Amino acid sequence: MREFVHSGHLVKVVFGTGTLGRLREEVEALGRTRALILTTPTRTDLVERARRALGSLSAGEFTEARMHTPVDVTERALEAVRETGADCLVALGGGSAVGLSKALAVRTGLPQVVVPTTYAGSEATPVLGETRDGVKTTRSAPEIRPRTILYDVSLTLGLPVRTSVTSGVNAMAHAVEALYAPQPDPVTDELALRAIRLLSSALPRIAADPADSEARADALEAAWLAGTCLGTVGMGLHHKLCHTLGGSFGLPHADTHTVVLPHAMAYNAPAAGDAMRRIARALSGPGAGPAPDAPTAVYDLVTALNGPRSLRDLGMAAEDLPRAVELATATPYLNPRPVTADGIAALLQDAWSGHRPPPGDPLAAQLRTLLDEVTTSFDRAPDARTRKLLTDLVRHLHGFAADNDLTQAEWNLAIEFLTRTGQLSSPTRQEFILLSDTLGVSSAVDVLTNSRTAEATPSAVLGPFYVEGPPPRAHGDDIAAGLDGAPLYVDVRVTDIEGAPIADAVVDVWQANADGFYDVQLPDQDGPVLRARFHTDADGRLVFWSLVPVPYPIPDDGPVGQLLDATARHPFRAPHVHFMIGAPGRKALITQLFVAGGRYIDDDTVFGVKDALVVDYPEQKGPTPDGRTVDGPWHRLTYTFRLAPGA
Repeated sequence: MREFVHSGHLVKVVFGTGTLGRLREEVEALGRTRALILTTPTRTDLVERARRALGSLSAGEFTEARMHTPVDVTERALEAVRETGADCLVALGGGSAVGLSKALAVRTGLPQVVVPTTYAGSEATPVLGETRDGVKTTRSAPEIRPRTILYDVSLTLGLPVRTSVTSGVNAMAHAVEALYAPQPDPVTDELALRAIRLLSSALPRIAADPADSEARADALEAAWLAGTCLGTVGMGLHHKLCHTLGGSFGLPHADTHTVVLPHAMAYNAPAAGDAMRRIARALSGPGAGPAPDAPTAVYDLVTALNGPRSLRDLGMAAEDLPRAVELATATPYLNPRPVTADGIAALLQDAWSGHRPPPGDPLAAQLRTLLDEVTTSFDRAPDARTRKLLTDLVRHLHGFAADNDLTQAEWNLAIEFLTRTGQLSSPTRQEFILLSDTLGVSSAVDVLTNSRTAEATPSAVLGPFYVEGPPPRAHGDDIAAGLDGAPLYVDVRVTDIEGAPIADAVVDVWQANADGFYDVQLPDQDGPVLRARFHTDADGRLVFWSLVPVPYPIPDDGPVGQLLDATARHPFRAPHVHFMIGAPGRKALITQLFVAGGRYIDDDTVFGVKDALVVDYPEQKGPTPDGRTVDGPWHRLTYTFRLAPGA
């Protein structure tokens, strides 16, 4: 039985565009009147905007925030707090401004309002990392967490692509480590997976178009989610390494996260297989085929976005690696895989060199490489739609094979099944249509193709028994040609969606007989029966005689029947009459009218029943509308078909 403890955090989050304009309102909501503005020397452009938003609540500003939160900078900022008489803090910018705000808050107890401009996500955590004498230490406490976070998407639109990438991967690291933390919980897991999905989608879109506000919003939301994860379940090897490298060797914070993350993931992969598989699926997205190997997928994402991949390129000297190993392993901490000096030395050497990490899941890597080779082979297809359909089909097929660990024997059985399906198909029996119908694909395509106009009559599947060129018949004819069954008088109209009649519409009709067979299934049948083509009159009306339809089984003596048997499904269709209606300037309608109360209405084997197509076939007694003599009762079908405008 899984056990967990989840602690909620009371942080007010305001997300949107232009939310900086609410800064005064949020400071007032905290009951404060003197706000000290904090930022870095590179973001002084925001100070004036914050000052205007605060108005009389602005007590001053401190613009010396630095990366890794040096304690000497914090001490100078404390002087500014005292000199201005500040009773709250407003941090504008990325991790440096946020870190300084946290350092001041934990020392003074002042509440914080944070306005992030990057995707690092640290604003959502109760974690503070500070540097003193070249050593970075980390602590966590509830009072470190800001009281209010204002996420203003417009403030990120000018964020350089490189910074967007590195701060985004920094946030992704929070989500990744949350998924293999020693104290996971389902809420945090879902937040982490959503953060990874959003970032893996948003960062390439930002790189392609930095002004893409939707991509920016996705990345900013992901930053909040990822930071929330980190603040809930804590940190592992990756964050320990990055704090060591940043605080002791002066490496840039987000860049270091970007370089180290795939290597830290590869180190932990043998001990965190389930987490890596979930991360891989989140990185690739739904319908993308076999999930990639998670560590190499992150490395490849960074590479594709031209992000940093080497500690050497960040300025770290090779001779500093032994010292980094010593610092990173000096204090024990929780991690999925035991932290050893030899293991960390190998990890840092790979990160320093910028090498692609070895796959944590070699099988996943092989499957992904194969998929990429196949989909790339379609790149030269001249028709874009063909290229997309084949690419998506192959991705889903490969994903199905991988997700189900498909065996050679199972695949051979599938090939044999499809071969027999093709061999059994003929002009009078389409086993492939039956297969599509019984899998619900025909109905799915029907919905996608024919359900765009709500006012029009719903469509239904064509089925395998339609025959081109049915015999023409006149109004009032009996298409049953004397067959046994309950007589049915059909009186239908064809109109447009406004109700105007459509004259001379072509109406094809076909149905099964009282024994549940279509004429094409009866080798001794002399010519078409229960099958005809009519034309509507000037009022859009059509009348004819037929039989009340009955339930019938689809052909089940072939591969489709074996599939139904294997899944304990029946082969029966609900009783219905088929109609195919066409008219100039109108969208063709293929549909069926089902007998209300008929058997299998709620369990049609091809999933073809729609509520709007279930109609009454009431029993009648006495004279018929056209004076025809009928022995006993008869039934009546009255319906109006409404055709959508043509494309």
